[in-house]
Amino acid sequence: MRSSLPKVAWIGLGIMGSPMSENLIQAGYDVTGHTLEQDKLDRLTAAGGTAAASVAEAVRDADVVITMVPASPQVEAVAYGPDGILENARAGTLLIDMSSITPQTSIDLARAAQDKGIRVLDAPVSGGEAGAVEAVLSIMVGGEQADFDEARPLFEALGRTIVLCGPHGCGQTVKAANQLIVAVNIEACAEAVVFLEKSGVDLGAALDVLDGGLAGSTVLTRKKDNFLNRDFTPGFRIDLHHKDMGIVTDAARSVGAALPVGAVVAQLVASLRAQGDGGLDHSALLRAVERLSGTPL
Repeated sequence: MRSSLPKVAWIGLGIMGSPMSENLIQAGYDVTGHTLEQDKLDRLTAAGGTAAASVAEAVRDADVVITMVPASPQVEAVAYGPDGILENARAGTLLIDMSSITPQTSIDLARAAQDKGIRVLDAPVSGGEAGAVEAVLSIMVGGEQADFDEARPLFEALGRTIVLCGPHGCGQTVKAANQLIVAVNIEACAEAVVFLEKSGVDLGAALDVLDGGLAGSTVLTRKKDNFLNRDFTPGFRIDLHHKDMGIVTDAARSVGAALPVGAVVAQLVASLRAQGDGGLDHSALLRAVERLSGTPL
């Protein structure tokens, strides 16, 4: 029964947050949500959730609070201050931040929450909009084992691969590595697309056979239609991947890890954003390669 499940407050109903919160509703959870856009609140209520006018209102009666916002500043904005989560959630609440932020922000949040009797997990995800809709996300978690065990049924309504990676901040560190791999993979695919097209090869046929061999990847499977159709409707925006590449390059520098290829791809992502493509899907890295190759856009 619905009443036997924890009450959930969901903060942030964007491209990822909306379908994820709807999957919880479909799994029987009582979800109260808050976000800044009225149309997203309307979508939540249409799916069976409850809209809240503020963070404080959303979290007041919640057993679990989930945040899914763009970056560290937004996490801090909803967590701290008189109207934030830490001041308004009950002691004993489990706060699960599923945003992709810096590991240090997650560590600091966990420390601040402990003073309020609030437990925290950092639980960023991978899989993009399609993974969120299909509830097949990969969820990488940092925090205490007992809190992870408590949250696992909820995670299972959202994803397929669910792993506790270590203490607070470790989920974000693994997510940073994920974003490094994804960006480099998209860039390699984009370079292959331009090479194939300039060589006169049937692109659809080429991508199909490549995806069936060692060059195949989830990135290629998910993004080949974007490449073929030049459809860059955002599932994950360049702006957000630019933020994530900043996180991974900074974190790598702090631990003394060299990212020579990652650094180049980070600059290509930054250049794409500077040219006005920040709102496009990250598969639009193809446009950066096309510009470098003299291909008319």
